[in-house]
Amino acid sequence: MRNCGPFYCRILLFVCAAVLSVSYVQAADTIELITAEEGKLPAAPRISSRGGVTRGPTVKVVSPKADGRISAPFAFKVQFQGRGGSKIDPSSVKVTYLKKPSVDLTPRLKSVISEAGISADTVDVPPGTHDIKIEVTDAEGRTRSEIVSFTALK
Repeated sequence: MRNCGPFYCRILLFVCAAVLSVSYVQAADTIELITAEEGKLPAAPRISSRGGVTRGPTVKVVSPKADGRISAPFAFKVQFQGRGGSKIDPSSVKVTYLKKPSVDLTPRLKSVISEAGISADTVDVPPGTHDIKIEVTDAEGRTRSEIVSFTALK
């Protein structure tokens, strides 16, 4: 490139920096929820949810839909609600990938977990069927868990 002068060089540097920062922001917004290696682990035995009367918190998986087929990346949204005015303790939330051995996904989601739930706009998983257990405890020590199963397509 010829000597283009300080003005044009500054513009070129600004454009390059803007392009790189936009690429970085887009990549940083996606949470790699499950790695390809973890997806290849053997499946854990299927567990059925126990029924019964409980006053524990409510765990409602909004996205992905249970037993649904989805395209990755996708939004991962879960709502929590305490019963009888009891608050949810965000530090008590545990998210586990049900494989052998199990994989603790909680640290990957820590920044998107709140008292209201889990709200990740974009998570990525490898293709395949995935079972994820979400466990929540309220301020009175009552626990509830929910398992979401879905099949990811690429």
